[in-house]
Amino acid sequence: MSDDQVKIEEQRQMILDARQKGTGAKLWAYTKLSGPGWLQSAITLGGGSLSGSLYLGILAGFSLMWLQPLAMIMGVIMLSAIGYVALSTKERPFDAVRRHVNPALGWGWAIATMMANLVWCMPQFALGSAALQQNLAVGYFQGVESIGGLSAENSRDLITVFMLLIPASIVVWFYNSGGWGIRLFEIILKIMVGVVVISFFGVVLKMATSGAGLEWGQIFAGFIPDASVFYKPSSAFSDALSRSSDADYWTNLIMKDQRDVMITAAATAVGINMTFLLPYSMLQRGWDKDFRGLAMFDLSTGLFVPFLLATSCVVIASASQFHGHPAPGLLSDVDSNGNSVTAPAGIQSGFEKLIAGRLDHEVKTNDQIGSVEEAEAVMTEGDREIAAMLVRRDAFDLSKALEPLFAGTAVQEEVEEVTPRGKPIGNYLFGIGVLGMAVSTIIILMLINGFVFCEMLGLPSHGMAHRAGCLMAGLTGALGPFLWRGDAKFWLAVPTSVFGFMLLPIAYITFFCLMNSSSLLGENRPRGLRKLGWNLAMGVAAGLATFGSGWTLWSKLKSGPWSLSTNSGIEKVILLGLLSVLIVSIIVTHFTRKPVEDNPGN
Repeated sequence: MSDDQVKIEEQRQMILDARQKGTGAKLWAYTKLSGPGWLQSAITLGGGSLSGSLYLGILAGFSLMWLQPLAMIMGVIMLSAIGYVALSTKERPFDAVRRHVNPALGWGWAIATMMANLVWCMPQFALGSAALQQNLAVGYFQGVESIGGLSAENSRDLITVFMLLIPASIVVWFYNSGGWGIRLFEIILKIMVGVVVISFFGVVLKMATSGAGLEWGQIFAGFIPDASVFYKPSSAFSDALSRSSDADYWTNLIMKDQRDVMITAAATAVGINMTFLLPYSMLQRGWDKDFRGLAMFDLSTGLFVPFLLATSCVVIASASQFHGHPAPGLLSDVDSNGNSVTAPAGIQSGFEKLIAGRLDHEVKTNDQIGSVEEAEAVMTEGDREIAAMLVRRDAFDLSKALEPLFAGTAVQEEVEEVTPRGKPIGNYLFGIGVLGMAVSTIIILMLINGFVFCEMLGLPSHGMAHRAGCLMAGLTGALGPFLWRGDAKFWLAVPTSVFGFMLLPIAYITFFCLMNSSSLLGENRPRGLRKLGWNLAMGVAAGLATFGSGWTLWSKLKSGPWSLSTNSGIEKVILLGLLSVLIVSIIVTHFTRKPVEDNPGN
C-alpha cells in the first residue's frame, strides 16, 4: 500500500471513529481534514469577485449585500450535489453525464466550461495589467513609449502581458512535477491575495471605530432581499436625477449597469468552471462515499464563510466611500478639504463618454434639437453630477478604498516620503492583492482548461495535451488588455461574467439529473425525505440560475448589439445559433441514446 493510500485510510478511520463519538468529535475531525473547499475559496476570491463587490457598492450601496451570499448558498448546494455523486460512484463526472444522463448535456457542460475559461482569463490579464501600470510600477510604465513600432499604450500592455503570462506558464508547465518550488510559489500567491482581503477587513474595522462609524442598521438591512433593486436605482441618485434634463435616460443607464454588476457578482460566486474542477479535486485526493459528509462540511465552511466575510467587507468599504459620490476632479478642481485635485485621464475620458452619450440621445430623440450644440444647452448640472457618480473607477481609484486603514499613521507618512508623488500605502497594498488574485486565477483557469481539454479528448490529465489546453486559455486571456480599450479595465470582469452566467444553468441542470439517476447512483441515490430535500434545494438553485440566465439573455436581446430589433450583431446570431444547436442536440440524444441499466450499488 502506497503512502497516499495509507493516509487516506487513516483519514477514513478518523471520520468513522468521530462518528461514533458524536457531533462535536465529527465536526472537529472534518475541520482538520478540510481541503477542496478552501481550494474553491481561493479560486472564488479572485479578480471577478473583487470587481463585482466593488461595483456593487459603487452602484447600489448596501442594498445588495444579500446577493453574493445567496448566490454562494445556491452554488454550495449544487457543488455538494456533484461532490455527492462523484464520491458515491468514483466515476469521472464527464463520463457519468454522457452515459447516464445525456451525451449532449455532458458535452454542453464541458464546452461551456472551456468557453468560460477562455473568456474569464481575459479580465484577469486586464486586472493584472491595471494593477502593474496604475498601482505598483507607475513610474516605470510612464517611461515606456514605443516597442517595435507599437503605440505607447500597446507597448505597456505587451510588457504586462509577458510579466503575467510567463510565470503562469512556467508554473503550469511544471505543475504536474510538483516540488518545493511550486508549493512556495502557491504560498506566495496566497499571501498576496490575503494582503488585500485582510486589508479590507481592516478598513471596515477602522471605519467602524472612528468618526461617525458605519451605518450598521443599513448594512444588516442590506442582507434582506429587496425586489426594488431590479427596477429602481438607489435613493442616492434621487436628488441628482430630479435635477437632470432626462431622468428616464439616466435611470435606464443606471439600471443597465446595475443589472450587469448583479449578474457579475452572482456569476463569480460559483462559476461553471468551478463545477468542473471540484469533483476531480476530491477524487484525486482518494475520497469516496465515507467522505461525503466531510465534503459538504468543507464546502459550507471553507468556501462559504471566507467568501461571505471577504466580499461583504469589500462592498461595505466601497459603498461607504464611493456610492453616490462624484469622482473627484470632474465637477470641481478642489476637493471637500479645499485641496487641488485632478481626475485621472481614464476617469476624465469615461466621464466625457457618458456626457457624449447623453447628448447623442437628446439629438436622436428630441425633434426640436438638431445639433450637439443645441443639446448642450439642455444639459443641467444634475446630468454632470450623475455622470460623475457613474464613471467607472479603475485600479488606482478603487485602491483609495484602503486609505482609511493607514490615514494619518506614521507608516503612511514614511511610505509617502519614499514613493513616487507620495502615493498612499493603500495604493500598493491594493495593487499587490489584485496582482496576486489575477496571477493565481490565471494559473487555475489555465489548469482547469487543460483538464477539460484532456477530458474532451479522452486523454490522461497530464503531459503535453494538458499543457496545450492550459496554454490555450493563457494565450486567449492575454488578449484582454488589447481588446479592452477606453473604459476601466476592472470593468472587463463585468461583461465576461455576464457571458459566463448564461452558461451556468447547463451545469446546474446536469447535476440535478445526476442526483436522480438510478443507473448511476443505484442504492446511493437519496430516497424519502432526503430525496425530497435534495430535489427541493437543487430545484431552487437551478431555477434561480435559469431565471438569472434567462433574464440576462432577455435584457441583452432587448437592447444593445444583441437586440432582436436590429439587423446587425454577429454576437446575437452566434448566441442564438449555439443555444438552438444545444437544445436540439439534447432532445435528439435523449430519444436516441442507448439506456444504461440501473446500478444496484457501488
